[in-house]
Amino acid sequence: MEQVEVGVIGGSGLYAMEALEDIREVTLETPYGPPSDSFMVGKVGGVSVAFLARHGRGHRLLPTEVNYRANIHGMKQLGVRYLVSVSAVGSLAEEMAPLDIVLPDQFIDMTRKRETSFFGDGVVAHVSMAQPVCPEVRRVLAKAVTATSEAGAGKLHDGGTYVCIEGPQFSSFAESNWYRAMGAHIIGMTNMPEAKLAREAQIAYATLAMVTDYDCWHPLEDDVSTDMALQNLLRNAGRAQQIVALAVASLGRERPGSPAHSALQNALVTQPDAMSAERRQMLEPILRPG
Repeated sequence: MEQVEVGVIGGSGLYAMEALEDIREVTLETPYGPPSDSFMVGKVGGVSVAFLARHGRGHRLLPTEVNYRANIHGMKQLGVRYLVSVSAVGSLAEEMAPLDIVLPDQFIDMTRKRETSFFGDGVVAHVSMAQPVCPEVRRVLAKAVTATSEAGAGKLHDGGTYVCIEGPQFSSFAESNWYRAMGAHIIGMTNMPEAKLAREAQIAYATLAMVTDYDCWHPLEDDVSTDMALQNLLRNAGRAQQIVALAVASLGRERPGSPAHSALQNALVTQPDAMSAERRQMLEPILRPG
């Protein structure tokens, strides 16, 4: 199978990549069950890309129902070294308005029902999540956002903290203000454990967060609703497509090094020769450096 260099996970409102050419549908099996959908593999500007709809075609999966381990394992099977996550978020900060774009550099994980690691069952590893976002992928995304800026376009916020909640319900007023007190800037339901698993898989990961609303904390704005979020997503969808296409082309051209590509070098406690044959086979793609 031809190796794919860049992966894109599309969230709410981004169920396909318009720039993808020579598309073939790839269905993968993983030791963790099926991914959210088939991978759409093709080219963007000559760069091999794998696109996956996080919630499946037709948006069939709740955030908690997404098989994050299978999605990331599948990306690594394909050879992905750089992963762009496109995500809808609410704003917890006055300056981050609907239609703005945020490139978070930190996460707070408030989820509680999800499998968060490839390790366990006889294999121990502790990856560092101190800097969970690849600075090089974030830099490339920032350049792509700037290149697509035009009159009336939302602002770029390079940096910020994303708090990930379980969902599927939106947060209460008290919770929204609690997250603000924590220092979070945006809120979503899908980037954890996605970012953790990408780091364990030694894939350089960054998020393109599209702001759709002010959650429910803002005294002068309506509380978030599904209709509100989807309307603003559709308003930003064309720009998101442009940003992702530019970023993919840049990553394929530059192929930057990333600390994520060697994340297991000093994190793997159980060495491969001490693993069972079954666990070693399950983890084989994950253990390959990026």
